[in-house]
Amino acid sequence: MVLSQGEEPRLSADQVARRAMERVLDLSPDQESRVRARALGSEAGWSGAGRGGAGVAWGLCAEGTGAPHRTLVDADGPAYTCSCPSERPPCAHVLGLLLLVASGAPVLERVQEPPPWAAQWLADRRGRAAAGESAARAAAARRAARRAERVTGGAQELEQRLTDLLRGGLAAAELPGHGRWEETAARMIDAQAPGLAHRVREMASVPGSGPDWPARLLEECALLHLLDSAWLGRDRLPGPLAATVRTRVGLTAPAEGPPVRDHWLVLAQYDIPDGRIVTRRIWLYGRESERTVLLLSYGAPGRAPAQALPVGAVIDAEVTPYPGGGRLRAEWGTQFGDPVVMNAPPPGGTTAEAVAAYGHALRDDPWLDAWPVTLRDVVPAPSGDGWHLVAAADGSALPIAPSALTRSGLWKLVALSGGGPLTVFGECGHRGVDPLAAWCPEASDGAGAGTAVALA
Repeated sequence: MVLSQGEEPRLSADQVARRAMERVLDLSPDQESRVRARALGSEAGWSGAGRGGAGVAWGLCAEGTGAPHRTLVDADGPAYTCSCPSERPPCAHVLGLLLLVASGAPVLERVQEPPPWAAQWLADRRGRAAAGESAARAAAARRAARRAERVTGGAQELEQRLTDLLRGGLAAAELPGHGRWEETAARMIDAQAPGLAHRVREMASVPGSGPDWPARLLEECALLHLLDSAWLGRDRLPGPLAATVRTRVGLTAPAEGPPVRDHWLVLAQYDIPDGRIVTRRIWLYGRESERTVLLLSYGAPGRAPAQALPVGAVIDAEVTPYPGGGRLRAEWGTQFGDPVVMNAPPPGGTTAEAVAAYGHALRDDPWLDAWPVTLRDVVPAPSGDGWHLVAAADGSALPIAPSALTRSGLWKLVALSGGGPLTVFGECGHRGVDPLAAWCPEASDGAGAGTAVALA
């Protein structure tokens, strides 16, 4: 048989059985047990042997003049038991029975009901396992209840501090040390509500940050009050919104639901410093599902997050969504093959459709800062003190978010456009669009038409 490079030869059934038997013998605690197990690995030394499916096998092994040893193995456990007095498990009887299973002995071919002694051991073991799982679930529920109580205490305290702030007047918030922002954030950390702490720290940067900062601070106070109120009344909320509230206050939940396999186009990737942690955001678009998802990963102090995907690449992979309004966030799953560069932008929409999409998303998550949008045929153009993305078709425009005006990506976007329309992906929020990637409309500067260019 001729094998291609890297291909392993196929094993026969006998070879597979021999390898399985060798793995069983590798479990021997000493050489004596190994030798005895080989001697017991045939049907001749067993009576009343059988199997019950799901990896369970049993038998009586007679040695000497005493009563036969009752032996049972559960390969799915893995677990075993034997009535012999051996002090070095697994004993030779257990190994011998496992050899019978590995060799496919005819006596174990037919599935049957276990004898009473074997059935009792299996029932006891499964009962202990069920009791352990039940105890673990009860302990987890108690921990979750205690944390919820702490978060509730933190939310109530935060409500009182917001009340004090508004009674004292927003103008006083500009005074040094007013409001004790960091102290309040630390109290939210003590209450195990890191999401509330993050929003408090964001509020601390608003006073004195520029024109109309009192209006922006009032907006933040209103959103924080809404989040506090939603947490305190979470039992009355619809399921998806309640899940969003839990996520917003900082309670994590595992990804759920069936994985979604698709050819995912990497739209953007950028890092955000968050205290001593770096958060990496990666946006993906499923070409078949037409779904946009967000991957989040974190890096320890001084280190970038491990996950990195090249912008513009298409990857055949699975993702699993997290619960919550919008269900944007997902967990990266199995990847099938290597990334493939595809010079084609995702389908885009108009500026009006982008605003409508963000407005619709706010119904599911009122604390949403931005929503992923792809704008088709837009031109970056200066307007007053800022910039806009102007639709080539009808002249409608969306402002570019102030946070993007100081990045080099804006000038890269202007250079790519050259005054002509192009496709832009970004995050649309209440302050405008933050462009994160663009696709070249034509070959220029060595880049081919349709090439993705990262702007963040």
